[in-house]
Amino acid sequence: MASTHSHHSVPARPAVWRRERRLEQRGRPMTDPITSILEKCKTLAVVGLSSKPSRPSCGVAAYMQRHGYHIIPVNPNETSVLGERSYPSLEGIPEPFDAVVIFRQPQHVPALVESAIARGVRVIWMQEGITHEKAAERARSAGLEVVQDRCILKEHAKRFLSEGI
Repeated sequence: MASTHSHHSVPARPAVWRRERRLEQRGRPMTDPITSILEKCKTLAVVGLSSKPSRPSCGVAAYMQRHGYHIIPVNPNETSVLGERSYPSLEGIPEPFDAVVIFRQPQHVPALVESAIARGVRVIWMQEGITHEKAAERARSAGLEVVQDRCILKEHAKRFLSEGI
């Protein structure tokens, strides 16, 4: 009888292991910080967002908007982008936002990080091709999560679109 009892209690564990292995095989480790950022941060201040459809910032922001994210354009040369009012700076945005997505040259990143810290933002996201190690360190030391040199559209599609891109 004892063997019957132990036999029934064994199957529960391997199912968990199989599920974890399946998630890893899909390229989604259990503690992927980018996945949790994309799940938690639904309001994005997009710095350098252009209304020109040919610009990467416009295509990326339009994609994120189509996938349920609230986009706040930040560009002093625009009045509105993708149907949203544009602001000249992070300081001018009247509502709270979760993340700053940066489409600007690296030399502009330190000032944007300082503004994000002052606003209590949780995440700095530097788009593909943009890195600034010193500003990233400053943001992390202030408690922000930092993503550098990654496209938010590609990272979202990789994790949430079954067909990929």
